[in-house]
Amino acid sequence: MSGADSATRRRILRCLALGALAAATARGTRAAPLIPTPRQTAGPFYPRELPLDRDNDLIVIGERGARAAGLVTHLRGRILDRRGDPVRNAVVEIWQVDANGVYLHPGSAHHDRRDANFQGFGRFETASSGEYYFRTIKPVPYPGRTPHIHFAVHLKGAPPFTTQCYVAGEPLNERDAVLNSIRDPEARRSVIVPFAPIRASPSELAARFDIVLGFTPAA
Repeated sequence: MSGADSATRRRILRCLALGALAAATARGTRAAPLIPTPRQTAGPFYPRELPLDRDNDLIVIGERGARAAGLVTHLRGRILDRRGDPVRNAVVEIWQVDANGVYLHPGSAHHDRRDANFQGFGRFETASSGEYYFRTIKPVPYPGRTPHIHFAVHLKGAPPFTTQCYVAGEPLNERDAVLNSIRDPEARRSVIVPFAPIRASPSELAARFDIVLGFTPAA
């Protein structure tokens, strides 16, 4: 083998080695476990009786023409395992107060002021992408709590996973006991997300909240 051929072969082998190293690094990056979303209490106001209309559009009930009061929010995200893989067939539930700060639950304070046009609860089942979507309203505070939305993720063979989603930039976050019970700062930041105006429709908001389960769901 000539010197030129030998140099060419060394260059090829070096390129192959670098390519393999890059691929291994990329695999390692992708395989790095994500920070699990912290569990949070479901609270006392999960609906005692589920509404007849329990779809993923909380601002319109059935065939009613009236729309719920509040800032329309398009809330979406993905259900993921710690490896970052999407979780399919997860039933995602949300429940929250209406624009008057009242839950669907009859034990909620000032229940007589509840917005009858707000569904208050919704469900969505994920497909292979792990994506969920709800049309709801931006959460508002009520005595003792900063604005938040409750989540429950149901998977076959596993207990429900419950957590809460909070509004970035909300001053009441600093004093909310439930939010600040999450001691790890990075985990606490993971449940606080922007509710930002949509460029094409500034009167409506968009928020994204990905939920990372701290376990690998059964197949």
